[in-house]
Amino acid sequence: QVQLVESGGGLVQPGGSLRLSCAASGSILRIAAMGWFRQPPGKQRELVAYITSGGSTGYADSVKGRFTISRDNAKNTMYLQMNSLKSEDTAVYYCAKARNSDYRGGYDYWGQGTQVTVSS
Repeated sequence: QVQLVESGGGLVQPGGSLRLSCAASGSILRIAAMGWFRQPPGKQRELVAYITSGGSTGYADSVKGRFTISRDNAKNTMYLQMNSLKSEDTAVYYCAKARNSDYRGGYDYWGQGTQVTVSS
């Protein structure tokens, strides 16, 4: 059973930064793609960023150049560094494990989510 636990959310002013962490049980980061998703209020959940088992990364256009996804295999932890935050980044953020090494192949385990609120 895989467990994912997010942390690092909170309230930040526009233009500020936050770093989200996703601690995973077991050494899954080496064998599966991982993703960060978010769900703004009243909207559908969307993929924000992904990282494959090989280390390739990708981002939604709305966050490209502002967010950085990374991982530390030794700590079984994935991160999302969020800079230049905007009010439209306000959402519940979730980390998720892909079913395999392909980030497009669906996700089978999810964290509980962490709230990010960008407001002055």
